[in-house]
Amino acid sequence: MRAPAGHELRALVEPLSPALHRASAALWRPEGLRERYARYLTTMHAVIRASVPLMELAARRCRALPSDPGAPGIAGEPGADALAGFLDAHIDRERHHDDWLLDDLAAVGLDPARAFEEPPSAAVARLVGAPYYWVSHHHPAALLGYILVLELHAPHAALPALLAERTGLPPAAFDSVRLHAEADPGHSAEVVAALDAGVTTERARRAARLSALHTVAALLDVLAELSAAPPLLTPATLLTPAAPTAPKEARTP
Repeated sequence: MRAPAGHELRALVEPLSPALHRASAALWRPEGLRERYARYLTTMHAVIRASVPLMELAARRCRALPSDPGAPGIAGEPGADALAGFLDAHIDRERHHDDWLLDDLAAVGLDPARAFEEPPSAAVARLVGAPYYWVSHHHPAALLGYILVLELHAPHAALPALLAERTGLPPAAFDSVRLHAEADPGHSAEVVAALDAGVTTERARRAARLSALHTVAALLDVLAELSAAPPLLTPATLLTPAAPTAPKEARTP
């Protein structure tokens, strides 16, 4: 007998966890960590501020499934109500988590407005943008694959103290990491249960599976980007007008 969708998806994703753990270890290496942590905060703010709007969109799509004339083949989806109920509850738990990151930026000594100054990177857009597309134009169950990967890889409880030791920053700079480490244990089990109850068709299973695998790959790209030195050229820098260059004859020899 085939396993329920949530257990099947967790069994698919968990063997990929070592790659994400290695990428996280590279991100948290001691050298250059203080500057890298500030980039982490702005990057994760770009990711997390999309969470509630994404879930609200998916909940609306779930409720539209039984009578959605534009989605042939999924009208009357049996698990749609269960998925919508899970998303409603998860929205309440996740609301304002992006504000935690802004508070951490202030504790680092940076202006929280920094999180809004430049467009998020292409890697962040790939991570967050794909669920938006799949939820809007294919099936809202895709969001459950995205959520499961993120919940399975919540921060470890020991991470805030380790980061404080390696960076010399005050403990208040790591509240978002600490609060997620405290709040997220058990959430992955809730996502698995929601998948088991709400993902009851092959179309929904495929959507969740594709989204989960994409999320692992895209999250690895985000972590690799954060671990590397800031790139010399990004879409943002290419769009920024260069400072005028002095005429050749006016330059100092």
